[in-house]
Amino acid sequence: MTELEARWQHLYVETNQIHLHSVTQGEGELVVLLHGFPEFWYAWRYQIPALSRYFKVVVPDLRGYNDSDKPEGGYDLDTLSEDIRGLIRRLGYAKAHIVGHDWGGTIAWNLAQKFPECIDRLAILNAPPPHRFVQELMSNLDQIRRSWFVFAFQVPGVPEWLIQNNLKDFVRGFLREHAVRKGAFSAEETDIYQAALEKPGVLRSAMNYYRQLLQPQELISGWMRPAPIDVPTLVLWGREDSFLSHKLVDGLDRLIAAPFKLRLVSDCGHWIQQEVPQLVNRELLTFLRS
Repeated sequence: MTELEARWQHLYVETNQIHLHSVTQGEGELVVLLHGFPEFWYAWRYQIPALSRYFKVVVPDLRGYNDSDKPEGGYDLDTLSEDIRGLIRRLGYAKAHIVGHDWGGTIAWNLAQKFPECIDRLAILNAPPPHRFVQELMSNLDQIRRSWFVFAFQVPGVPEWLIQNNLKDFVRGFLREHAVRKGAFSAEETDIYQAALEKPGVLRSAMNYYRQLLQPQELISGWMRPAPIDVPTLVLWGREDSFLSHKLVDGLDRLIAAPFKLRLVSDCGHWIQQEVPQLVNRELLTFLRS
């Protein structure tokens, strides 16, 4: 354990009838960082110390991941959003700054649409609003090509078995091979991600996120006009994201009835906060402290 990691506190927070393992550092206004697939709190290791100089930073393992509870159900966006809403309350806050990447960003978008009263400011890193992703997944051949794994994950049991039996190659391929800046993922770091995914129940839970996304009720809601976002919003997007089409950022300003900034980052892929951590830290601090 490094000296920096020794300053991070680990705690379990009961919320929405489950326990979320979280890492925390700092004091002040609450900032909650939400990770994506196939990650866990460790994805924010570069942001925790920078943000904790000014804020109380809390980074949960999402439902089903790493050391958080892994129930059979509750992987729909509304339940996942309730997990975070309850986390904020159990920590003694009425609202928080929410920062989300990948699936964590999708949850953050949904949280801002359904429970805006619990959000102060919203920052999104390479994650589309859920309705936009569903629309593009159903109509854009380029996005369908990029998201082939979303459809593959729908088969019960098989993806978990295949990934479990090829976990080292899967983690390296999914993280390092889809990063523009390969140095973001050393062999040691991919081993850390592999160890988190090896824990019983994690892969099943992670697949359930994708399976819930394509349930009929989610597909129907994807074509309904969502509530506008009425909190200040920052979107950071790695231009060379191999998973998400550029079309997903088109017209985002029309979804946000509040101050909005979009920054596209060149020479950067999907894993933006790990590929260009200093840039992300500067943008987040400027936005959250303004």
